[in-house]
Amino acid sequence: MTPTIRLWDLPTRLFHWLLVFAVVGAVVTMKLGGSWMAWHERFGLLVVGLLSFRIVWGIIGSTYARFGTFVRGPSAIMAYFRGQWRGVGHNPLGALSVLALIGLFGFQAATGLFANDDIAFDGPLVPLVSSDWSDILSGWHRETEWYLYALAALHVLAVLFYTYIKKDNLLRPMVTGYKPVKKKQAVDAKGGGWLAFVVAVAIAVGVVWLANGGLVPPPPPTRDLGW
Repeated sequence: MTPTIRLWDLPTRLFHWLLVFAVVGAVVTMKLGGSWMAWHERFGLLVVGLLSFRIVWGIIGSTYARFGTFVRGPSAIMAYFRGQWRGVGHNPLGALSVLALIGLFGFQAATGLFANDDIAFDGPLVPLVSSDWSDILSGWHRETEWYLYALAALHVLAVLFYTYIKKDNLLRPMVTGYKPVKKKQAVDAKGGGWLAFVVAVAIAVGVVWLANGGLVPPPPPTRDLGW
């Protein structure tokens, strides 16, 4: 009988699907424009919070969610291409995809905090930069969108390739948390308890507060001349 291990903890799975929800919501509201831009900002802040959580969780989370478990050097990647990798969770090539997604989504969310649409929308941190820098960051924010589409498409194609060609279902463990493995790999994920979860959430909430202009001084009150 094939053993089954606890691979992905609940926080990792929630992060994954909430990020999908937040990104889709951000794209849809951006395309709708107008008053929907307020929701575009909210979805962007949710992305900031989720990525902040995942970075912390990659340090103090459970075994297979930790960066130290799956992020390896070039030798591990070459071993994977030679068919010599025998681990579970993210493989060395998949680790690069994870880092690329976190980095690119993080860059997109960060530039959006300083962006404007030349009409009525300003990101929550626009007061911290000059008008010229806001325009530059707005351009980067728009251009990065297409790189994100390409990276997301590659991610989906990779999941389909592994599921239907290599017969290694990557989707089911991200839903259930469990995966059948070879007997010598039968080690459940450990760590990442409730205290680590509270710490990660607290840090993520703090980052969102800062990203939403928590420390940006309010504009000076308009002087009433009584005219």
